[in-house]
Amino acid sequence: MAIRPISDPLRIGIIGFGRIGAEHAAWLASAHNARATAAADPTSARAALARQRGLRIHDTADALLADPAIDAVLISTPTAMHFEHASAAIAAGKHVMVEKPVTLDLPQARTLARAARQRNVTLSVFHNRRWDIDYLTVRAAIASGAFGKVINIESRLGQFASCVGPAAREYRPQWRNEAAFGGGGLYDWGSHFLDQMAQLMYPAQPLRVFAQLRANVWTKDCDDFARVLIDFDNGVAALVEINTTTTAPLPRWQIDGTHGSASSPASQSFDTRDWANLAFTPTTGDAKRFPMAEPGLTETQIWEQFAAAAACGQGEPAVTIDSVLPTMALLDAARLSGQTGTAVSLKRSPE
Repeated sequence: MAIRPISDPLRIGIIGFGRIGAEHAAWLASAHNARATAAADPTSARAALARQRGLRIHDTADALLADPAIDAVLISTPTAMHFEHASAAIAAGKHVMVEKPVTLDLPQARTLARAARQRNVTLSVFHNRRWDIDYLTVRAAIASGAFGKVINIESRLGQFASCVGPAAREYRPQWRNEAAFGGGGLYDWGSHFLDQMAQLMYPAQPLRVFAQLRANVWTKDCDDFARVLIDFDNGVAALVEINTTTTAPLPRWQIDGTHGSASSPASQSFDTRDWANLAFTPTTGDAKRFPMAEPGLTETQIWEQFAAAAACGQGEPAVTIDSVLPTMALLDAARLSGQTGTAVSLKRSPE
């Protein structure tokens, strides 16, 4: 791919202008080196909204990909469509940002990674919660050594409400509760929290996964309750749980170590600053709160780093596709375990 002048903003087309696609357009409006210029959405109301935001409208994703005025593409369609749309974008020579999870499974993610390398295009995944203030606070607290040897880490989201949330009503507002579209709590919040856990534990590697995936209240064919247990090779026992069927949510974070334990509260508004209130009870001495971490990258800054890598060859995007492969391996293992009712062993390092 040709290197663009640094003063020339990366021109981005959005495939799928639903709720999150519209949010990306707003984040890009503040970027200094990238801007959303076009969109493709099959729903007339969403296309009209994109037009109101000043974007050119294409009737189909293929038409958008054929537009020579588009340098890069955001894939923000339902999860089950990510692989098809990202593959087509890479084949068209476009740089690609994909909403999480990148694909339905690890083999598809590896295929995209190979294709991007062959076409010499930048491929990234929007795992923006790697910079949530609560996650950064937990990471800093563990790195401080205050826990001694870490024994257990639990990461939870609890609510009595569907993961669907404020989806765009004009398309198919319940798709996150439909398996055919890649729905379910494991793929939704679970992909964020498993990604955080993999990043938090690195360079430790997961050895085995056991998952309980249930459809109870909001869906019939995918999970509205997802509990994933992970054994890491450094001895840490980890848990990620997305429970949308509880009226009494458990703490967002629970960490236990040989020198003490800490937890942070649930938040029904998903306030990451509330989640970052990490209270520590040592085995000896007085209880305290860990200091809140410094803010991480904003969504706009994630886009700016992507644009710098794609347009100017300056470094890597904030989230590389290779860094996401361990997350996809955990998702695959969790789904397989949920289907079989048995623990699933993992290779030490996904290729």
